[in-house]
Amino acid sequence: MALITVGTMAFDAIETPFGKIDKIVGGSATYVAYAACNFVTPIQQISIVGYDFPQEEMDEMKSRGIQLDGVEIVPDKKSFFWSGKYHIDMNTRDTLVTDLNVLADFNPVVPESFQGAEFLMLGNLMPKLQMSVIDQLRVRPKLIVMDTMNFWMDIAMDDLKAVLKKIDVLLVNDGEARQLSGELSLVKAAREILKMGPKYLIIKKGEHGALLFHENHVFFAPALPLEEVFDPTGAGDTFAGGFIGHLAKTKDISFDNMKTAIIIGSAMASFCVEKFGPERLKEITKEDIDTRLSEFVQLVNFDIDLV
Repeated sequence: MALITVGTMAFDAIETPFGKIDKIVGGSATYVAYAACNFVTPIQQISIVGYDFPQEEMDEMKSRGIQLDGVEIVPDKKSFFWSGKYHIDMNTRDTLVTDLNVLADFNPVVPESFQGAEFLMLGNLMPKLQMSVIDQLRVRPKLIVMDTMNFWMDIAMDDLKAVLKKIDVLLVNDGEARQLSGELSLVKAAREILKMGPKYLIIKKGEHGALLFHENHVFFAPALPLEEVFDPTGAGDTFAGGFIGHLAKTKDISFDNMKTAIIIGSAMASFCVEKFGPERLKEITKEDIDTRLSEFVQLVNFDIDLV
């Protein structure tokens, strides 16, 4: 039950109120793959890295059923690098450095062995690159999920709207939903965005959970209240990986199963923020995930006696 993930594999430098790290592996495709491989394999990765991307990280990925045939290695350039600093509330951050490096020349190629994949996760990238991957697939996947950000809305809105017509599920945060739709109310924003093409919309609200919209239906999933949020980098990508990983595992893309997938995505994201980078995602077991899911069930489960 193959799942293609498209996105960045990169290095991050991160500063939060809890600590600082000068260089750690990151990138949207990295987080998606580490989350999704707990539910389904193979994960078929499409990305680009430079000569400096660690071989041990590649080996770690391969050992988890992540296929790297679609990862281009550029021998004379460095990998994409991002540096950011989080504010005290951890929901806002300042980007300090963005070095595109190899990403400036990224032209994703879908390997022949990846044709026929039933699920496609388009990580946050230039919309033209996301479209290029969709166009290269001879058989349309059963489900296409896409992440995007305000930056592309600022500089490539027409391209973005073209991709929106081709996908099934869009993932954005609340600010991006408002920018894309021109509406302040998230319910009105959702209505406008669903007219643009996607059948489902997920609006991520960080520590305040996530909303799923489909036709006239709305579902809200809380985020687990955590004692320590160490590093929120990659939490949204990890959420996406858990979400599409569950859908690919169950092969069920109904609204009801998407509710479950959102809870699973939230659970995976709650692990991600506990350490810098994807470190925590490499440690967790199926038992850890099951325990965390049961905590989510407790969080939202209540019995009420009607007087």
